[in-house]
Amino acid sequence: MAAEPRKIAVHEGRDVFEATLASEAGVRISVINYGAIVRDWQVPVGSDMRSVVLGFDRFEDYLEHSPYFGAIVGRVGNRISDARFALDGKEYQLQANEGTHHLHGGERGLSNQVWEMEALSDDAVRLTLTSPAGEMGYPGKLDVSVIYRLRGKALEIDIDATTDARTPVNIFQHNYFNLLGEGDVRNHTLWLAANAYTVRSADLIPTGRIEPVAGSHFDFRKPRPLCDPQGEPIAYDNNLVLDTGRDLSDPVAILRAPDDSLTLTLKTDQPGLQLYTGSKINLSVPGLGGQHYPRFAGVCLEDQHFPDAINHPHFPSCLVTPDRPYRHWCEIEIG
Repeated sequence: MAAEPRKIAVHEGRDVFEATLASEAGVRISVINYGAIVRDWQVPVGSDMRSVVLGFDRFEDYLEHSPYFGAIVGRVGNRISDARFALDGKEYQLQANEGTHHLHGGERGLSNQVWEMEALSDDAVRLTLTSPAGEMGYPGKLDVSVIYRLRGKALEIDIDATTDARTPVNIFQHNYFNLLGEGDVRNHTLWLAANAYTVRSADLIPTGRIEPVAGSHFDFRKPRPLCDPQGEPIAYDNNLVLDTGRDLSDPVAILRAPDDSLTLTLKTDQPGLQLYTGSKINLSVPGLGGQHYPRFAGVCLEDQHFPDAINHPHFPSCLVTPDRPYRHWCEIEIG
């Protein structure tokens, strides 16, 4: 039996659908075809169900108020310096939508469009989208596919993209997690398989330097909370360099609720992970279940290519070509 999508809205003349994936472990994940968004993620805790991501009950709130809650972002997620890059002797100017820089693919990025949705089973759904050549300034047509598959307590995300021209691609999930289902995440503890980080400027653009995490507040090689010694939440928004040569079946991130009621593990084949603790959350509308989301209400663990990789040749390459398509796999388990 397939998780048949139901129509919830119309946007730009196209129907918006929601599908709910369910597993034998009692986990339920709702996905909408606008932005390929994970709208809600509910896990059983005792006799109750707990929402562990930030989102909205009303579709309209995603259009006006969402800081990329649960979305798939791209073509190039994260930032491109000064919204431009050079490729094969030509300079490309992108839309500058964060000051002078380009963020998450621009205003017509993947997170702001209606995708095609196909239910594969009661625990899997495929979303597809074509980004035409020149959209937001990018070269090449890009055909993108995302499959969400729920297996027990784990959500597998498979992202594929093919192109007809050389072009940068960095597509990833942008979920905000809160394992308590309320309040902020300052007392969540985090472990990361990362020995280094990319140094950034004040406006969040990598300088090109890669430094060891040892002695810095980016050192999560031993689990520690997302707050300082005084108990104040730390405004993280930085790319960590995941350990190379690691076994991809091992997690790169482990997040625990303060009361140990839930643990999140993330596995990925990507080289980096953006840690963002939601310091800019400032909503005038309620979230799921009518909740008010304060600053630091959720933590993002964005498995990705390094930010601005297209402008730093010594970073792992984010270029895809007609004969070398984009592939990205991750698995997030919460239980």
